[in-house]
Order: sequence, then C-alpha cells, then structure tokens
Amino acid sequence: MRYYEDLTVGETASFGHYPVTREEVLDFARRYDPQPFHLSDEGAAGTHFGKLAASGWHSCAMTMAMLVEHMKDVPTAGMGAGGIDELRWMKPVYPGDTLRCQTELLEKRISASKPDRGFTRSRMTVFNQHEEPVMSFIANALIRVRGDGDRAPAA
Repeated sequence: MRYYEDLTVGETASFGHYPVTREEVLDFARRYDPQPFHLSDEGAAGTHFGKLAASGWHSCAMTMAMLVEHMKDVPTAGMGAGGIDELRWMKPVYPGDTLRCQTELLEKRISASKPDRGFTRSRMTVFNQHEEPVMSFIANALIRVRGDGDRAPAA
C-alpha cells in the first residue's frame, strides 16, 4: 500500500490500454451526450471531427476506468478526490483508437486541519496509439498519511 509519505513530487507513471469501440462511443453518446457528431459519421461529416468522435466526457470515463485498473496493480491509500482543474480535450478520440495514460505528481501537502491526510495534484495526460496527447487535466486527490500501526519497518 502506498501512503502520502511514499509519494515523491515529480514521479511519473504510465499505464492503461483502452481500445475505443464504435459501439461504446455510440452507446455513451446516446445516453449522455447525444450531439450529432457523437452519434454518426454523417452527423460529424460537416464538423471539424470529420467522422464519428467520442464525447470528451466519454474520454474522461475511459480514463477513469484505466486509473481504477491501475490502482488495483499499485494500491494507494486514496481517500477520494476533490475534483479536477484545467481539463483540456486536445484532439478528438475516434473509434479504433487505443488510449493510455501518463501521470506526474506536481505537488503534495498535508492537510492543516486534518493531519491524517494529504492533498496531491497530479497532471494526467491521455495519449492515443500515435503517442498524440488527446486529453489532459490536473487531478486533486486526498491520500491517507501512514498511521503508526501502518508504518513500514525500519531498514
């Protein structure tokens, strides 16, 4: 388990492999973002997308799925999140793309009012299979400080 003390500003991680399917793009769009360019190639033809494109909100959801999967491999004492800042959709995501994530810890600090937890800010960048960044944001998260009973043995 990784706690606040185990995190180092500047550390990076790359993870995820998410194949974007046409069926999933259409299903998400029908349910949550039914704009023409997310519903058909014809609806997207006259737009800057040129063809069916995933909703940016769908890109966020796919990123969250990759993040949760990554947390299974690298357990962290997370306590939830306080939101995101600076969300940018930089390039369209299309059916047939494969996404991956890269994160960098930008800063961390202990809570002044609740010293059992710390705050972190990390930049998340999502890339397509051509290594082009398609989305980025700053994630604000809470992470537990290691308690006395959880301390790693001294080396």
